[in-house]
Amino acid sequence: MMKAKLPRRRFLQLAASAVAIPAVSRIANAQAYPSRPIRLLVGFPPGGAADIIARLYGQSLSARLGKPVVIENRPGSGGNLASDAVAKAPPDGYTLLHGSDNAFISNPHVYARMTFNPLKDLIPVASLTSNQLVLAVHPALPAANLREFVELVRRSKPPLFYASIGNGSQHHLAMEMLRQHLGIDLTHVPYRGGGPAAIALLAGDISAMFGGGSIVPTIRSGKLRGLATTGTVRNPATPELPTIAETYPGYEALIWQGLFAPEGTPQPTIERLRHEIAAVLAQPELRERLADTGSGEPYVTTPEEFSARIRADYEKYGKLIRAIGLKVE
Repeated sequence: MMKAKLPRRRFLQLAASAVAIPAVSRIANAQAYPSRPIRLLVGFPPGGAADIIARLYGQSLSARLGKPVVIENRPGSGGNLASDAVAKAPPDGYTLLHGSDNAFISNPHVYARMTFNPLKDLIPVASLTSNQLVLAVHPALPAANLREFVELVRRSKPPLFYASIGNGSQHHLAMEMLRQHLGIDLTHVPYRGGGPAAIALLAGDISAMFGGGSIVPTIRSGKLRGLATTGTVRNPATPELPTIAETYPGYEALIWQGLFAPEGTPQPTIERLRHEIAAVLAQPELRERLADTGSGEPYVTTPEEFSARIRADYEKYGKLIRAIGLKVE
């Protein structure tokens, strides 16, 4: 016995309904987002600038979303461990990355083996902050200003030791840029984050470092000596310090941080996060707290502009890394 065929119009209606059900489900889920706590992974230890910034905006984001944003520090491999975990997490908006620039613009050039592609496996949700670095030295170092520091470096045999927050970090590359710019030599000692690097500088284990928010309070207290900053204008957090470009024109190194999600995260969820982040960054108290900690300023831009910035910096620092022959197995 032959089965009766569905009328063509009825068949098309059922087919359209079958296609629409997943889309309706995704929209409903996005509207209900978030329904549970969100994990925000940070690729560096507590105490550094990345951790400070994540905790500052994470608290406000929790209030706006109505669910806890739980900070999870997962240091290692210049932020690669945290980035890898988020790239491989379910793309549902409940595992996010507080991403420092090096994870996207230098790590792919530095690390010979990476288990993920940050430019493809992670979506830029929103830019967060932009900041200058501060060149700081141990107070016992006989250099009261940048020019004296450069002259001391040129005389020192063997070369002075300097710290960074890890191989290929912006703190590392900022010093390599200065070395190239001025033709000076120092020996690099990588640490696993800004906090450990600053502790080593305070202890006198190394002579200098470029630091962000984690070292500004120690400079203000006099425990470290700030010499100069890396922007084209003076850093509002340390207006008494000249820029490097004031003494040695042509030098600039800026850092940024952003929020990222796994590829495949529903667009409505991404848009909800972008909307709430924009509101958080517009809060005057957040700007004040970033300034107080030396962690920079809110960096507000469009998704398209942020993606273009990532690509441009990827090319810029890739060229520098190839020039110095930096590679980590």
